[in-house]
Amino acid sequence: MKNLKPAERTNNIEYAIRDIVVVADRVKATGKKILPLNIGDPCKFDFKTPPELIEIVTKAMMDNNNGYSPSSGIDDAVEAIRKEAVELKGIKNIQNIFITTGASEAIEICMTSLVNRGENILIPSPGYPLYSAIVPKIESTFNTYYLKEENNWQPDIDDIVSKINDKTRGIVIINPNNPTGAVYSKEILMEVVEVAKKYNLVIFADEIYDKLILNGTKNVSIASLTDEVPVVTFNGLSKSFLAPGWRIGWAIVSGPEREIADYIEGAQRIVRARLSANHPLQYAIKPALEGVCNHMPETLQKLKERGEITTKRLNSIKNISCVAPAGSFYAFPKINIPIDDKQWVIKLLEETGVLCVHGSGFGQREGTKHFRVVFLPHNDVLNQAYDKIEEFMNKYF
Repeated sequence: MKNLKPAERTNNIEYAIRDIVVVADRVKATGKKILPLNIGDPCKFDFKTPPELIEIVTKAMMDNNNGYSPSSGIDDAVEAIRKEAVELKGIKNIQNIFITTGASEAIEICMTSLVNRGENILIPSPGYPLYSAIVPKIESTFNTYYLKEENNWQPDIDDIVSKINDKTRGIVIINPNNPTGAVYSKEILMEVVEVAKKYNLVIFADEIYDKLILNGTKNVSIASLTDEVPVVTFNGLSKSFLAPGWRIGWAIVSGPEREIADYIEGAQRIVRARLSANHPLQYAIKPALEGVCNHMPETLQKLKERGEITTKRLNSIKNISCVAPAGSFYAFPKINIPIDDKQWVIKLLEETGVLCVHGSGFGQREGTKHFRVVFLPHNDVLNQAYDKIEEFMNKYF
């Protein structure tokens, strides 16, 4: 038998967050202790899935809700998502909602349903690597726009406009942002809406961190700012409800009914073909969104403290600068070094055991170098990691 070669579309699929773990496993095998600042999984640290949700899911399993669910999700969950979207987020003109295996599946379904071979969706740089991993799978083309570090990582509207071409079908907005921790202003979001309206683009609004706001403000859902532009809003239980391994997410499609009906039907064909999301875990959605959990004040207090430690410590280190994160649990510090940031991350890992992810794995403006920090670990662990980064920078850079 000849060598079995993979499809060419797999050649450009990368996922820096998981890829760097391969190197970390090799370093760990040498006996070095790893200090993980690389993956956004609260359950690996001192955060626990709310017990109220665990009890509800357990009951759903015991009640034998273990078969397939309706393809778009159980009615109670779908209606709870709709109610929260309308009453708390102010989203108008909702045309469709479907529940998926994490927000990641919703994102892939909605991109796949929109883009033909050779067309493109504008993706932020820096941005979550899932989006760029989907591009080669759907035989799209890469088209990235920059966020402005000097403006607290807000989208660069001029750059967005300059990147639009006759093959551009949509634009991704990640707010709050992974990897920068930015929370976008209402004014910037309104500008994005106007650009989408002018150029007939679909807005993909990734709002998975929308409840994890660290500066006391409320996150603005971009879909609440328009009923004329098609917007697909993604969310789920993974981050705000500390249940990433449950893989429960959803998509809310809003906008003018007649103009987006065909697109919704295309997405629904994929939704039906993959049968359903995890059935018993969907029973956690309604109580979660209706406020049965009481974990949020403690969660936000921890993240606020850890974000402040991160900003203060990193900004005190030679050749590192860090924009203060306003949401999520990420920061994206800039490093002034003579080597590329992936080499820097690997060298840091091998010498100190501190595990971060290179900024080039998320995209960044040409000529700049960064790394992503996850500030989920306990304060003591963060300070230990930042001590090691400081010693490393003093030694080599």
